This record gives sequence, structure tokens and C-alpha cells, in this order.
Amino acid sequence: MTDYDVLVMGEVLVEVHLDAALRDAADGTGARLSYSGDALNAAAAAAAAGARTALLAVVGDDELGVPLLDRAARLGIDVTHVRRAARPNGAYLLGADPDGDREFVYWRTGSAGSTLSPAHVESWRELLGRAGALITSGITGALSASSRAAVLAATAIVHDAGGHVSYDPNFRARLTSRAEARQLLAEIAPLTGLLKTSCPADAHALVDSDDPLTAAERYRALGARAVAVTTGADRLLLHDGAGATFFPVPVNPDPLDATGAGDCFTGTATARLVLGDPLADAVVCGLAAASLSVSGRGGTGRVPAFAETAALAGRRLEG
Repeated sequence: MTDYDVLVMGEVLVEVHLDAALRDAADGTGARLSYSGDALNAAAAAAAAGARTALLAVVGDDELGVPLLDRAARLGIDVTHVRRAARPNGAYLLGADPDGDREFVYWRTGSAGSTLSPAHVESWRELLGRAGALITSGITGALSASSRAAVLAATAIVHDAGGHVSYDPNFRARLTSRAEARQLLAEIAPLTGLLKTSCPADAHALVDSDDPLTAAERYRALGARAVAVTTGADRLLLHDGAGATFFPVPVNPDPLDATGAGDCFTGTATARLVLGDPLADAVVCGLAAASLSVSGRGGTGRVPAFAETAALAGRRLEG
């Protein structure tokens, strides 16, 4: 029996969301403090989708560590396995651009999250070996050499135990080189049940293609069993080896901020897969949850309940 349906390993960040574009920030600009990071966003979505979910991360012992973990717990995430470090928490500043583009400034150097290591993974070995699924990302693997080794070790444990791995390469040029990101992808793809990526951003950098179908085929050639390629705000391509299908993204009439929408997709789809949904149904639920999430500000500003997700996805809840 699994202890958890979904484990999410990665970075949690303090989020400061400005009321203005960064270029327009001045004295008196309002701001909102929250918590995000791809791991927290995905874990919140998985928990909301009905999965028993735990966060595997290293959080700082600074003044924001306790409220950060309190926020995660209120989102339904088990934080009892989170480790603490005498380092500051990573943070980012998010600007609201009136043209719809998001702008970010990060502070990560020497953060608690970057100390994630194989020693932490070893302490979580039994959990990983019994988990239904693991979600992790290229961002986590790019934080430090020890984080990269941790990602590789954790994915191997889950894969070897028969669990599912969801991986988002999430290439960030400020964190890593294309060569390093490609090498990590090549090592993890064969262990991955669902690889979620973007086109053209990730695909251009990692598999030399601006075409979603070509990109999906190249990711599958690396060993990923199923590949979900976001191709903008309106559709996603799913390639599972049997064929490739475009899925429309449900329209959100009141979009506010797309931060964390991709993480919401991954967390929701992974949760539904582990809970027994067919791949296509899980993807449809993931798209619905991601669409709903953009009505909130910041990465965890809007985490839809599964009843809302299912309704938008056109599903009927049982019971």
C-alpha cells in the first residue's frame, strides 16, 4: 500500500506580487506576499484533485519558513517530511504587466531549496519506494549540483519501484545551460511516465524544434512514455505512442495571472492518473484545473477544488 498517491520534490519560494509592471515600480507601489514555486504549485493542485500528497523540499529557518509551511498545510499538503536548513528561503518578485506578459526577478543563490541533495533523498527512500507518483522538474535539477543528483536519485527510486514519474523540463536559461538541461532530460526521460513541456520555449532549447508534434516525437524518442506539449493558451498536444491528439484548453472568461498554470496542470493530471483515470481523462482534468487557476494571482492564488475542475472538464463526479 502506498503512503502517498503523489510526492512532489522541489523548490518552494516566497512570492512578492507587485501591483505594477516591474519597469513602472516606484515608491508606493503595492505588493502582496504569498508562496509559490513549481513544487508547491503542483503539490497544491494534486491535493485539490484528490490525491494524498506530500512535499519533499528543504525550507529555510528564516522568519518566513513557518508561514510558508502553514500555507502549504492549508492547501492540503503533508509537510511533515520537509527538511529545514539554516539558509534563507528563495524568493521572487512578480510584476503585473498590463500587456499580459509576466516579469520575474529571482533571489535563489545560497537558498535553502538549493541544498536539496541525495542525502535528503536517502532519508525519503521508503516514502519514494511506496509512492504512487513523483513530480519533479528541470528547475529543481538546475538549482545546484546536489539538487541535480537528488532529482536523478529520486526518479530512479520511484521508477524502479514501479511508480509513476511526471517531469517538466521547465528550461530556465538563467539557471542552467542548454547542454546541461539536455543531459538531465536524456537521463530522466526514460524513467518518465508523463513529460509535460512547452513549445516553442522548452522545445526549441531542448529538442531543436518549434513544432509541437516534432517536439513530442523527439521527447518520446528519448524514452518518455507520454508527452504533453503546451502550445500556447488555447491547446495542448498529447502523444502517448499510439497517436498524437490536440486537446483544447477550456476558456476562462476572467483571466488574471497565468503564474503556475503549467504546474497546476501537472499536479492535477498526475493525481488523476494515480487515482485511476485514463491518460486522456487525466489530461482533460489537468487542462480544466489550469484554466481555472489563472483567475487567481500568483502560483497558488487560485487552486480549484476538484468539483469545479470536473465540472469544467465535463465530467460527472461519482457519489
